[in-house]
Amino acid sequence: MELFPPIPLGEWQDTKETLHRFAQVVGKIRLAASARRNHWWNVPFHLTGRGMTTRPMGLVDGNPVFTIDFDFVDHQLMVTTLDGRAISFPLMGQSVASFHNNTLDALAALDVRAGIRIPRPYDLPDSDRPFAEDTEHAAYDPELANRYWQVLSQVALVLEEFAVGFSGKASPVHHFWHTFDIAHSRFSERQVDQPPQVDPVTREGYSRELISFGFWFGDDKFAEPAFYSYTAPEPAGLTAEPLTPATAHWVARNESHLAVLRYDEARGEGDPRAVVLAFYESAYQAGARRAGWDIAQFASPGGITDPQLLVPGA
Repeated sequence: MELFPPIPLGEWQDTKETLHRFAQVVGKIRLAASARRNHWWNVPFHLTGRGMTTRPMGLVDGNPVFTIDFDFVDHQLMVTTLDGRAISFPLMGQSVASFHNNTLDALAALDVRAGIRIPRPYDLPDSDRPFAEDTEHAAYDPELANRYWQVLSQVALVLEEFAVGFSGKASPVHHFWHTFDIAHSRFSERQVDQPPQVDPVTREGYSRELISFGFWFGDDKFAEPAFYSYTAPEPAGLTAEPLTPATAHWVARNESHLAVLRYDEARGEGDPRAVVLAFYESAYQAGARRAGWDIAQFASPGGITDPQLLVPGA
């Protein structure tokens, strides 16, 4: 299978908008049914061999243990409980409203009391419209949905490979349903004092200094898929730092800057995987240098932290 197959935003935008809202329905169930973790690490999805999963949840909210999985091979949503009961329904032919209702019905049939505190999209143009009333978003092209999962899976493994080089506090590689990107973050543990007006999601997500690395599929502000990195808070002089490869560049966004490598530029290289790894490393070095991190202390070459194991022949 081709590494980084083409996925231009314009080709699958209708399917993407529908899938994004499907993911938010399930993600908000995950938010309600899981124990809260620092930086909201309990909330994102993880990739599977057929799609993506909430991972097991329940108990903390009084529900039985259950899991919700998207299957982008057979194109269905499956809800499973720990005792082996399962209910599934097709992803094709669903509006957001019918998907929302079918998901809640499946949970109820399995004796799971689903709780979505705010049953509307988060940070999307129709955030004032309940999921149960959205019959507008109903596009689902199975080939493009499968391509979305293929790209996520490939990028996830590149991010996992990049992650081995850091021994400090770091997030899993996970797929955020609210922003529809996949990311991995490294932390210095310096506390960040957020202004009082900052919203609770941002306050917890950015309570410590971090450098984040990821990939997103494009949006109305940057209409193409791209690999990215940012440092938060952004240190002075960050955009003066060089990036690799030469086609990567700094982009102003939301009063800060992203290091960006366009997906099509990466996939056009002879060794796209190596190019993306080099891009992430250059963005890390840029942010860590400017923020004054102890880069040597955090180093974990090849995923090894034991000095004895780093000695040749040991």
